[in-house]
Amino acid sequence: MQDLLAQVARHWEAGESTALATVVQTWHSAPQQPGAALLVGPEGITGSVSGGCVEGAVYELAQDVLADGIPQLVRYGVADEEAFEVGLTCGGVLDVFVERIDAQTFPALSTVTASVRSLQPVAVATVIRHPDPSRVGSRIVLDPSSVHGTLNSARADRAIAEDGRGLLAHGTSSVLHYGPDGERLGTGMDVFVRSFAPPPRMVVFGAIDFAAAAARMGSFLGYRVTVCDARPLFATPARFPDADEVVVDWPHRYIAAERRAGRIDNRTVLIVLTHDEKFDTPLLRLVLDDGWGDRQPAYIGAMGSRRTHDQRVTNLREAGLAPHQIGRLRSPIGLNLGSRTPEETAVSIAAEIIAAQCGGDGQPLSTTTGRIHSTTSRTRRAITVSA
Repeated sequence: MQDLLAQVARHWEAGESTALATVVQTWHSAPQQPGAALLVGPEGITGSVSGGCVEGAVYELAQDVLADGIPQLVRYGVADEEAFEVGLTCGGVLDVFVERIDAQTFPALSTVTASVRSLQPVAVATVIRHPDPSRVGSRIVLDPSSVHGTLNSARADRAIAEDGRGLLAHGTSSVLHYGPDGERLGTGMDVFVRSFAPPPRMVVFGAIDFAAAAARMGSFLGYRVTVCDARPLFATPARFPDADEVVVDWPHRYIAAERRAGRIDNRTVLIVLTHDEKFDTPLLRLVLDDGWGDRQPAYIGAMGSRRTHDQRVTNLREAGLAPHQIGRLRSPIGLNLGSRTPEETAVSIAAEIIAAQCGGDGQPLSTTTGRIHSTTSRTRRAITVSA
């Protein structure tokens, strides 16, 4: 959705209307997650709500919404009589909310785009179901300290702002259920909260060729990538064009400053590629400790041979780390793909990160049974492994 926001804003600023279709809920093997979106505008279709399964049907619905301005909430699933005509044959079910976006229907859009551009967290809470049809499509925009707009109910505004901030803090999007006036134990009003959290961070330590490939892969996966190395000769922007920033500093000193500033959280991925004791041990001693609380990094991996790993564990034990702390480290880094080149190694690391976050086991799908798409939340979180 963030990729589409710039296009939505451009049409909004030009006084043009667009139709935005957003996945708000999914079940079973639905191919997209809540928040996936498709934009229908003067230039045609951009984005996707199902990986190509139901886009044709959504496009036709979007034309109706553009014409009459009435938002629509539609469910697509294989159980539908029109399933094969629509094309959703994967066994999944998804709810799609289609709305018209222009200066009249979404006057606070500029607030959203300004926050996203400045990497500030912001969420849009939209009523997608209500006994009173006139309230469907109403929305509020909220950030950690303010609320813009109203749902024409002070009670609903308070409840949704409070609950929406909880989702925003974790960078997740979801449907919340209330009574018609915002009663938390009631039913009748469904509100979709779309979180625009700043992109998660990937910090790569060690300005080597493997770091350049890791930075490229991290950028492709949507991370804000930092490469850090204490050697100014190697840590240059020219060597890492895919990194958002290149920092010349000792790794442990840099991460300590970022920790104090609150710029490391439970969505952050740390990749240690230095495989040099004088860099690794002080850094890993800091990032593996128990002082992070709910801001424990989602993934901490370190590159090196089996011998390097064994020596690394010995060093960390001698530095005072307990087994459960060392158990947070993924080393040797990556999944066993047989990779050798920097690019192959970056794929291996990325595969392990995705598997850790989504509950995958790294097995070939052709050798497994059951659901293909994990039901595990995709919220980036810390994963503990045995040392």
